[in-house]
This record gives sequence, C-alpha cells and structure tokens, in this order.
Amino acid sequence: MNSPLHVAVIGGGAAGFFAAITAASGGHRVTLFERSNKVLAKVKVSGGGRCNVTHACSSPSALSKHYPRGEKQLRKAFGRFAVNDTVAWFGERGVELKTEDDGRMFPVTDSSQTIIDCLEAAAREAGVRVVLQRPVAALEPVEGGWHVDGARFDRVVVATGGSPKREGLAWLERLGHGLADPVPSLFTFNLPGEGIRRLMGVVVPSAIVRIQGTKLQEQGPVLVTHWGLSGPAVLKLSAWGARELADRGYAFTVQVNWVGERNEEAVQATLQGAAAEHARKQVGNACPFELPRKFWAYVLERAGIEGERTWADLARKQRNKLVDTLLNDAYPVRGKTTFKEEFVTCGGVLRSDVDFATMQSRVAPGLYFAGEVLDIDGVTGGFNFQAAWTTGFIAGQLA
Repeated sequence: MNSPLHVAVIGGGAAGFFAAITAASGGHRVTLFERSNKVLAKVKVSGGGRCNVTHACSSPSALSKHYPRGEKQLRKAFGRFAVNDTVAWFGERGVELKTEDDGRMFPVTDSSQTIIDCLEAAAREAGVRVVLQRPVAALEPVEGGWHVDGARFDRVVVATGGSPKREGLAWLERLGHGLADPVPSLFTFNLPGEGIRRLMGVVVPSAIVRIQGTKLQEQGPVLVTHWGLSGPAVLKLSAWGARELADRGYAFTVQVNWVGERNEEAVQATLQGAAAEHARKQVGNACPFELPRKFWAYVLERAGIEGERTWADLARKQRNKLVDTLLNDAYPVRGKTTFKEEFVTCGGVLRSDVDFATMQSRVAPGLYFAGEVLDIDGVTGGFNFQAAWTTGFIAGQLA
C-alpha cells in the first residue's frame, strides 16, 4: 500500500470513532480529537441506556426512506455499508445484536456500555490516539494537507455531530461550505394545561397522529408524558416536519386517531358489536379496542360518557361523540421538549457540498465529513446511528 497518512478525526461520537477505527485499521496514523472529557456520550444514553445500534432493514433502498433529509445520498452510501455490514462488524468483535418486534436492534446485553467497550477496544487495537478536552477551533488548508490548530495532517474527517445553532458550524462555513440552518428534530409535543398529561406513562399502542393544516401524518405507539405527547409516532412526525414546525414556532394543532382505524364505519360497527355483546356491562369495564384501561376511562370522560353507564343505555348521539373522540381528538401544541443528550438536528453542511461516494468535501479537497454534522437525519429507531456507522466507515476508508 502507499505510505501511511496522518489522519485527524474531529469528534468522538459514533461517526468519529467509526471513521477513526476504519482509517487506522487501514494502516494509517489517526488522531481523534474530542472537545469534552468523554467520548461516545450519545451512545451511552441512547435507547434508554441500551443503545439502539441500527434497524433491521437490509435493503439500502428501503432503509434510505427513513431519512427525511438525505434519502437520495444515503441510498448510494448504503450500497457500500449498510445494516448487514454493521451487524457483521460488531459480531466479528464479539457483540451480538438482537432484533425487537418493531425492528430496532440492540446488543443482547441491553447495555450501551457493551457498544462503547467494543468501539474503544477496536480503537486501541487499531492504534487510534484519542485526545480529550481538545476542541478544534480552526482548520487551515496547506499544500497536500491541513493544519488542525497548528498541527499538520494529510487528511481530516469532521464528525462533530449536530449543532443547535448555525454559529457552531461557522468554522466550516468559512472554508466555503454552505449550511442549512439547524433546527431540532425528534422532539415531543408540549400540551400546556391539557388534562391528558395526568396520564403520564400511558402508552397507546397504535395511533394515527397528524398535524392539522399539513400533510404530515404518522402511525405508531404514542406515549403520554408529563409535558404532552411523545413515543415513536410523535417523534417520527417531528422529524418529517422538523423545519415546517420550526417555522410555525412550535404552535399548531395535533389531531390524534387513538385506535389507528381510518374507517369510521368500522369503528361504529365495533361499538355496535360491543353494545350487543356486552349490553348489561358498564361501558368503562368493557373496552372493545386495544387501549389501556386508564386511557379508555379518559376517552369516555372526554366524550362526556359516564363509565358506569351500560352499553345498552348508550344513546346514538353519545356513540357518535365517542367515535369522534376516538378518531379526531385534537390538542393545541405550544412548544416542544428535546433531550439534550440525544439531540438530533435537521440541518448542517449542505449535502450538495459532499461527495457521498467518498464523503469528501467538494469544496475543500482532503476534508471529509461523517454523521450529523451533515444535513442528514433519520427518524427514531436506530436510523441515525446507522447513518453514523455508514458515513464514518466510508470517510475513514477513503480518507
């Protein structure tokens, strides 16, 4: 092979570690700079501390459809390194992954520390030099390479993650890169003053959630929180609508179909069947839908129906009100909540400024990008980590 290169990787997250390990495994000298006093912080907290490594979606084309920004570019990148490659990479290093019912993949240990230990061990074995508490303030192009805060490197991989503000990416803009203004993605909906919040912790298994006045809609589990609504359906909706909802100042109306059934006639038929089968039972004790008992009581209350009333005594007008509540429940959203440790951004370095076949900058030769610093992001479910592994691998291999 050619003479070893000296490669700088800026950022000690998932994408940065994967780029550093890949480059070092190719025989090159790699120094990884991390601005804080610890690496892989987001890996540590992801998936409730279990680390949602990836998603069981083996087709690059199907996988790419889970990215509100970057679908076209990532489809090509996934042709080089995708889910099966991720599973194999960790498997070769003794980390077995398992697939849950919803397709999310976790280490069988259910501990993110397993992934951290694996990445750190692989970095040590490959000879990666890790420098902590070293923020990189400037990059300067020099003949045949780059100065990173005064030290010379042949290649540089930027994997600094998402920035909540444009100013955090100004150093890349000064090098000639265009930026898409960062806004939050993957956030929960705040419902101040709404009674539903007293049900915090309740999960409705399959709801349809949409934003009134838009085409934004998602279906899946919804979690009621102390602040409002969360869960996969809401988080996915926030990702697809990240920029539009930011433009609205996070003030909009969310409409929820709690039973996931789009056909009103089918819901009416279900209620009529319940009235026939459970005529003498109290409505509150015989829910005909897959809803938690506590939530069913809330729906009845919201529809103005006493739980002690029997199904036989339920008037047609009341049944119609119940159908409307089940299918068209609406709440004013005023604000959002994001978890800083798992912050995901919509925005970053413009995709058009990067060749996704190599992850090299089109405007600054010898500079490569990986992970969320780019204007790419996925919905919840392991997709953002998969993008990190993929872009990190390609950048590390071709830097």
